[in-house]
Amino acid sequence: MSDTHFSEHFETLAIHAGNTADPLTGAVVPPIYQVSTYKQDGVGGLRGGYEYSRSANPTRSALEENLAALEGGRRGLAFASGLAAEDCLLRTLLAPGDHVVIPNDAYGGTFRLFAKVVSRWGVEWSVADSSDPEALRAAMTPKTKAVWVETPSNPLLGITDIAAAAQIAHAGGARLVVDNTFATPYLQQPLALGADVVVHSLTKYMGGHSDVVGGALITADQELGEELAYHQNAMGAVSGPFDSWLVLRGTKTLAVRMDRHSENAAKVVDMLSRHPKVTKVLYPGLPEHPGHEVAAKQMRAFGGMVSFQVAGGEEAAVAVCDRAKVFTLGESLGGVESLIEHPGRMTHASAAGSALEVPADLVRLSVGIENAEDLVEDLRQALDQA
Repeated sequence: MSDTHFSEHFETLAIHAGNTADPLTGAVVPPIYQVSTYKQDGVGGLRGGYEYSRSANPTRSALEENLAALEGGRRGLAFASGLAAEDCLLRTLLAPGDHVVIPNDAYGGTFRLFAKVVSRWGVEWSVADSSDPEALRAAMTPKTKAVWVETPSNPLLGITDIAAAAQIAHAGGARLVVDNTFATPYLQQPLALGADVVVHSLTKYMGGHSDVVGGALITADQELGEELAYHQNAMGAVSGPFDSWLVLRGTKTLAVRMDRHSENAAKVVDMLSRHPKVTKVLYPGLPEHPGHEVAAKQMRAFGGMVSFQVAGGEEAAVAVCDRAKVFTLGESLGGVESLIEHPGRMTHASAAGSALEVPADLVRLSVGIENAEDLVEDLRQALDQA
């Protein structure tokens, strides 16, 4: 944590970390430094350490400082997308012949990256149920260099015990990577539980307004942070100044938004749990969820993501998505507006036929911050007609 961070309380850090007043004008919001290059004070004399905006940009630096503070890390790095962040991480950690354990419930884009791209580098991967420590341990090999988990997972809302996963990974000489996109650092801080690297799609809750695409890596290990920064510059998929500014704006309200997302999701889950056309609700806040106790231990609240299965199979699930009115049919998640989608045909189509294939009758919700009664009634009418 930087010396300029005068509080450890999340809400204060979210607003002040990285957001120092502009020294020239006193502006309380960091400027958008929409610039590619910088005047140098003589050959090799960098003013403030800036020479070229792929290497560093003041707006991106402000965001990266903010991200590191919120996750309790030493180094934060911002990228053009979540997958760009993942790509940089994998190329930093892995070499041909190395092995990675990935979860059996992961974002379709992450699976595609491993199945279609990483495997071509000569990197091996295998799938395990990361919610089961014994399954995770059994999947480790002498070549395993990374264990990858999402918790809560996308789209089945599975929960992994981060502390237990960290012990298993470290015992095998591997690093633990946690995708914290669904939870955000407000609800969960994996580094404090033993994770080595946190991954975010900043597009989602961190940005929070469906108007920016970005990704991030945060680590508590200074040496690893330096390696990641080297590769970030060498590969170049960095977050632009305006995108960085948009995410920095979004993180300021993350705490209040996540409280409302979680409150609304609980009310939606209550209705879904009692609706006759819903066969199963997947939400870690439910006492019957197999990961409920772990989630309650490592999360502040249970978040705004909800999945459920519909009687009548795939066509009924698609019909519910089509009939929703307040919930917008669309991919992505984490914005202030509520979204609904059919993972099997949309976000997770790339996992069809694999160990990560999702149920055909599954509907995924990103519960927004609208009036909860409107959200409940919208889903009720969509289900009643299915």
